[in-house]
Amino acid sequence: MAPISFPKVTHAATVLALSFIGVSSHAEPGHGIAMYGDPALPQDFVSLPYANPEAPKGGRVVTGNGGSFDSLNPFVRKGTVPWQLRFFAYESLMGRNWDEPFALYGLLAESIETPEDRSWVEFTLREEARFSDGSPVTVADVIWSYETLGTVGHPRYLGFWQQVDSIKATGPRSVRITFNTDDRELALIAGLRPILKKAQFDGKSFEDTTLQEIPLGTAPYVVSDFEAGRFVTLSRDDNYWGADLPFRNGTHNFDEIKIDFFGDTSVMFEAFKAGEISYVREFNAEKWAAAYDFPLAQSGDVVKSEIPHEKPSGITGLVLNTRRAPLDDIRVRDALMHVFNFEFINDTMTGGRQPRITSFFSGSQLGMQDGPATGRVAELLAPFAADLPAEALEGYSLPQSDGSVRNRKNLRKAMSLMEAAGYSVVDGKMQNSAGEDLTLEILLTQGDTENKAIIDIYKKALEALGIDVAVTLVDGAQYKQRTGAFDFDITNYRRALSLSPGNEQRLYWGSDAAEQNGSRNFMGVQSPAIDAMITEMLTAGSQEDFIAATRALDRVLSTGRYVIPIWNYAVGRVAHDKNLHFPDTLPIYGDGVEWLPSVWWYEESK
Repeated sequence: MAPISFPKVTHAATVLALSFIGVSSHAEPGHGIAMYGDPALPQDFVSLPYANPEAPKGGRVVTGNGGSFDSLNPFVRKGTVPWQLRFFAYESLMGRNWDEPFALYGLLAESIETPEDRSWVEFTLREEARFSDGSPVTVADVIWSYETLGTVGHPRYLGFWQQVDSIKATGPRSVRITFNTDDRELALIAGLRPILKKAQFDGKSFEDTTLQEIPLGTAPYVVSDFEAGRFVTLSRDDNYWGADLPFRNGTHNFDEIKIDFFGDTSVMFEAFKAGEISYVREFNAEKWAAAYDFPLAQSGDVVKSEIPHEKPSGITGLVLNTRRAPLDDIRVRDALMHVFNFEFINDTMTGGRQPRITSFFSGSQLGMQDGPATGRVAELLAPFAADLPAEALEGYSLPQSDGSVRNRKNLRKAMSLMEAAGYSVVDGKMQNSAGEDLTLEILLTQGDTENKAIIDIYKKALEALGIDVAVTLVDGAQYKQRTGAFDFDITNYRRALSLSPGNEQRLYWGSDAAEQNGSRNFMGVQSPAIDAMITEMLTAGSQEDFIAATRALDRVLSTGRYVIPIWNYAVGRVAHDKNLHFPDTLPIYGDGVEWLPSVWWYEESK
């Protein structure tokens, strides 16, 4: 990043810093960092562009989760945790501006410093930074947090730690992390690791904490009450250390956030209709159009808001576990995609209102382009051409049906693909060359009514092709356990993707993650081409090279037929209590947990 002027340190402070580490640097400390170029907000920014500095504080908001929970430690593999907890109750050295593709600004840290090659990054802590118990955040806490999360923490933290060469104090409030990998994004990822209190776990096993042992955080909210499996209440900390930071100006306005748990999404919706929870996110356009005519909506006490965004579609649909035969055969996966009658399902489920996801990064400049690969994209894919589907270079589009229930053309194609893979139909059953019937298990969580409705239609089409289908419904804990062990053939899948994809791509579909229990590589893909494209993304020296690498990755993922995509959530849909308000200026990422409830506020409507 370009140098940014910063107050000079005294001679004594300089000597002290050099006593910790004897290597000088040409880098300059700054108030923020961007993946490419300079951060958009100046050093003297007043607030985030999508926050309202005049927002009133107060009020209470209640949100709903499906399933249950048995842990309040969101940083370990063990247990099921309210997913919102790590966003509401914990902070990192830097905070993200969701109105830029990927830019960070000082939070627990007052400055960040990194050289042009980003081979290391150094943070200086704010002197006033405090945990919720009032104790100061120290360099020792930072180092312990990185080491602990990187060795015994949740798998989401392990990959970063493996790319750290060293982490050392460079001063009483500064810490430097040196990397062993050429990866421009690591300096930013380092700024987003949660910081926990070392002393809280002295003599204790961090990964085996009980439900009552909630890690201390530094954030505006603390857990004030809970009942296992039923609710968690977070209260705004009146003594929150960072209340006057520009980064926090106009954010975290509610006095209380309560998370209620429901075993069934339909029950949760009924609770919303009765006014028991404050807002819901709606992902079904047909339901959005037809199901929000209940009394509170008719009276205006519930308001519907649509939130546009500029982010990629991500991938939502049914993931095929390639660790298991015959799903390791691309011809079988292609056949299953042809059997999936999206046009009929979309019309049945959403009234045809939602467009289909056409690739992992569709709807953005990062998505693959129509037709053959050209230019830098073609150059990146060329070394792997012999091992890729031809469509990766020649161009690809998803199967389309005529919208009728029969889907005859695509079923004929599916049968042809199955025959090429060594299957045939005998007495109405799809069998392999050994005469064994093909049976597939589809794993879903109980209460997942939308995906169950999709599967009910898909199941009939598969059975028409002679494939037996077992649909298994399990509770949330069992689902996490089974998907974490990759114990399924097919299951529902959602991976939201950003405008600046990076190291998380290795966890989603990197080869190493395929064999790491608990990873997000549900499909089990191990592809040198995918690994190489991710590396190209992470080492790209320009925005142009980065876009080319992402488009190439999109081609490999999409033509691999690893996920049967459904509809694109092209706009956020939030139904909410009329007394909940949000700023007129929206971030380019649209709706998300860092927007709702973070920048909303309570004010009684007149």
